[in-house]
Amino acid sequence: MLSVGREALWVSLLVAAPVLVLSVVVGVAVSVFQAATQISEQTLVFVPKIIATLVALALFGPWMLTVLVRFTARLYEQVPQFIR
Repeated sequence: MLSVGREALWVSLLVAAPVLVLSVVVGVAVSVFQAATQISEQTLVFVPKIIATLVALALFGPWMLTVLVRFTARLYEQVPQFIR
């Protein structure tokens, strides 16, 4: 039972990582650009991060779905073990 929780945490980290990493990288790049040019516009960070998030979902979406479907299939296969 504990292994299911551990695997669920690992799968959630794996699925969230590409989107989070890309949005953090874009956020840092925009912040460095703002610091270098002394632009203090607060909304400037959001548009590139939203675009980066959408691009990451478009690129990694099929892989993320495959990982989630495989985890769910393994989980359903293990249901008889939990009933005992």
